[in-house]
Amino acid sequence: MTIKKSSTKLSQAAIIKHIMKRCSSIGRKQQQHYDDVPKGHFVVYVGDNRSRYVVPISFLSRPEFQSLLNLAEEEFGFDHDMGLTIPCQEQVFESLTSFLRF
Repeated sequence: MTIKKSSTKLSQAAIIKHIMKRCSSIGRKQQQHYDDVPKGHFVVYVGDNRSRYVVPISFLSRPEFQSLLNLAEEEFGFDHDMGLTIPCQEQVFESLTSFLRF
């Protein structure tokens, strides 16, 4: 299922629910890649090299992280088998997530 932009924009809660469902289904398909993910966290891939990051689910409620999710939706959509990919430079992502941890 691809989330498409339309005149009736989906709520942030619906988008987050879709992302979490997508992340959990990927984890079931490729369990060996997600054994190190603690409960309450999920995996994203960032940058040109698709570096893997494990981030807390609590980030999903932060407007700064939601902006990154909107970029991901616009660039890649959410219906692919590549995992949740964030289209930004790793340095920018690391800076943002270090700020969000406080």
